[in-house]
Amino acid sequence: MFHDWWSQMGWSQGIPFSINDMDFIGEGGLQTAPGGVIEAPLLPLRDMVMFPRMVTPLFVGRDFSIEAIEAAQELGEPLITVAQRDVEMVEPGPEDLFTIGTEAEIGRMLRMPDGTISVLSQGIQRVQVLEYIHLEPYIRVRALPIYETSDKTALTEALMRAVLALFEKVVQLNRNLSEEAYVFAINIQDPGWLADLMAQALDLEISKRQEVLETLDVAERLQRVSVLLAQELDVLELEDHIHSQVQQELDKAQREYFLREQMKVIQTELGESDIYTQEVNELRERIAEMDLPEEVEARVEKELDRLGSMPPMSPETGMIRTYLDWLIELPWTETTEDNLDVAHVEEVLESCHYGLPKAKERILEYIAVRRLAANKMRSPILCFVGPPGTGKTSLGQSIADALGRKFVRVSLGGVRDEAEIRGHRRTYIGSLPGRIIQTMRRAGTVNPLFMLDEVDKLGLDFRGDPSAALLEVLDPEQNYAFSDHYLEVPYDLSKVLFITTANILDPIPPALQDRMEVIEFPGYVDEEKLEIARRFLIPRQLEEHGLDEYVINFTEGTLRTIIREYTYEAGVRNLDRKIAMVCRKIARHLAEGKSPPQRVTARSLSTHLGPPQFTHGLAEKQDDVGIATGVAWTEAGGDLMLVEVVLMPGKGNLTLTGQLGDVLQESAQAALSYARARSEDLGMDEDLFDKTDIHIHLPEGAIPKDGPSAGITIATALISALTGRAVHHDVGMTGEITLRGRVLPIGGLREKMLTAHRSGLKTIIIPERNKKDLVEIPRKVKRGIRTVLVEQMDEVLEVALLPPESSRSSSRLRRRRATH
Repeated sequence: MFHDWWSQMGWSQGIPFSINDMDFIGEGGLQTAPGGVIEAPLLPLRDMVMFPRMVTPLFVGRDFSIEAIEAAQELGEPLITVAQRDVEMVEPGPEDLFTIGTEAEIGRMLRMPDGTISVLSQGIQRVQVLEYIHLEPYIRVRALPIYETSDKTALTEALMRAVLALFEKVVQLNRNLSEEAYVFAINIQDPGWLADLMAQALDLEISKRQEVLETLDVAERLQRVSVLLAQELDVLELEDHIHSQVQQELDKAQREYFLREQMKVIQTELGESDIYTQEVNELRERIAEMDLPEEVEARVEKELDRLGSMPPMSPETGMIRTYLDWLIELPWTETTEDNLDVAHVEEVLESCHYGLPKAKERILEYIAVRRLAANKMRSPILCFVGPPGTGKTSLGQSIADALGRKFVRVSLGGVRDEAEIRGHRRTYIGSLPGRIIQTMRRAGTVNPLFMLDEVDKLGLDFRGDPSAALLEVLDPEQNYAFSDHYLEVPYDLSKVLFITTANILDPIPPALQDRMEVIEFPGYVDEEKLEIARRFLIPRQLEEHGLDEYVINFTEGTLRTIIREYTYEAGVRNLDRKIAMVCRKIARHLAEGKSPPQRVTARSLSTHLGPPQFTHGLAEKQDDVGIATGVAWTEAGGDLMLVEVVLMPGKGNLTLTGQLGDVLQESAQAALSYARARSEDLGMDEDLFDKTDIHIHLPEGAIPKDGPSAGITIATALISALTGRAVHHDVGMTGEITLRGRVLPIGGLREKMLTAHRSGLKTIIIPERNKKDLVEIPRKVKRGIRTVLVEQMDEVLEVALLPPESSRSSSRLRRRRATH
């Protein structure tokens, strides 16, 4: 019954009624005193504020509040309502209540089944509590009514219009306020009543409602209410904007769903297969399960939307599908865990490779630092430089196995197109990513060991410079966001361990060299080749040729003969081929039913390999005039280089033969100028150079020769011929000469000293400034040969030339031998 009565009053629609609308309150109208103090029961309000003229429902449950309502009805008195300061307070005292409240008249009262009372009341006027008479069984107070005038001024009229304008917009945006509320508001002529109505209609905090109630000046109250309306309007406009955006998104999603369903029906009617749609959906599910970078994920979603909106027979469909396959199949976050056990890595490297101490030491240092610094360390960019066949590529494979990383390799030899590195743009038919991205896809992880072979063989033509494209790949400051023309999204290469290989450094651009840490592979000496053959080459060839079940031994002399007379290289590739050739001969003997040899000796090599193909230089057997022995560096290691000087009557011409390069010819000119400048000190006739033609020849004329390190050798042979003093046959030398006779340092000392030792020389003359390089020379070599460090040409002549008397004796001995 109460609910029906409430609905009839229209409060459920949010319409506040005034006293003029309530014809059911009182039977003779409200009774208010014209002035003076009011004594009446007080009802504390927990979570609301009652305003004058406003109809307000009250739900009362506390005992003292029920007693106050019943006392007011029995005594025919009004009810003073005052809001609590703390809504959680159950039994408030005078200090817990505000002093400004509202005098209210009780309309109808209903008792609910749970013992509470529902009361419909209407505010009459503001009152100020002056005194609390008693607190039990209910609160009774004395209060002073606060009367306000309803006179309008220009200010209040303007404020009322502003308030009504704001309230109209609030009603339009607030779904809890009906249009009738605004209609009711525009019919109110009293400015104070209008302000109270606004405060009652808005959803405000208790403190703000109380502030409006305590504002006694009507103009100030309207201003305060206008501020509250403006704040409420801002919030409602923002909510409306958010709601509109959400609704648009929902409408868009519903529209897309509707269109997709229509497409399915249309495709079915046309007889087209639904496999295409199914593939697109599978791609979406697959991408949703992947952990892609934010930028890549956004790009994939965009391309998927394009793919889904295209007909299956469109030419661009295949291009987009291929592009998505590349993005999905590339490793973006997949990694392998590094094995950071230094002892394990060292054991693996030693078991797979002999020698190469610098390269192994650098890898072990990297492992140690990586173990201590965790992921703070950048991966190094290493460059293995050395002659062919010295194990550069195979060492990279062993490093990957030791670290537990994937090994991938790209050969750059002959690459002349920049697109081979960066890829082609998608505008081209059949475009693909570059070799870097293709290899990363094959690796399947973001931290493989990536070997770039033959980086010195890159070419340059009208299609671009591939070495310039490698600058970004091999720069730790840039490769975390490598840009491939096909992908068009950055790819992280910072976790990759790059290793490049090259035979020589000269063709590599300086900018690219600067980004790499160069580790030199000097080439193997005979002793190292012997160990490599014993440990690796022979067991592998025996197994590959099916001879591992037989006992076949290669003697040390056999291996030395193969190394010196059948191969000429710094690496071991040809040595491996010669051993394989011997194994094939033995395998044929077994296939013919013959018994295999238990030992392969040096004498039997001619049967297996034919006659020797190379004859390495040996030291001269006797001292001679005009012949000096130099030690030269070659790509295959080192070799002896004889310098012959012959004097002939003439006009002072100089002839150079032996296919000499420009630098070597200049060294010969410098040696001649030095000899002429020192002619008096060396005991030579001043007219000798004007009446003598000089011919300098370096044997093996078919082999090109160049470099400054033959300078002191040419000068020694030239001075020997001019002075008639013989040169020690067991002395070798290397060094650059200046016009003042200074001896400058040279390169390749290790190979040169090993050649001198192997060729039987007893003494080798080297520049003083090469003393630091002696640490790389094996002890066996340093013990077997005398090393003389020199700074001036005079020191070279003192060691290399025989005294004049000894030279004449040697000449007479040679003539006697020739006579006999």
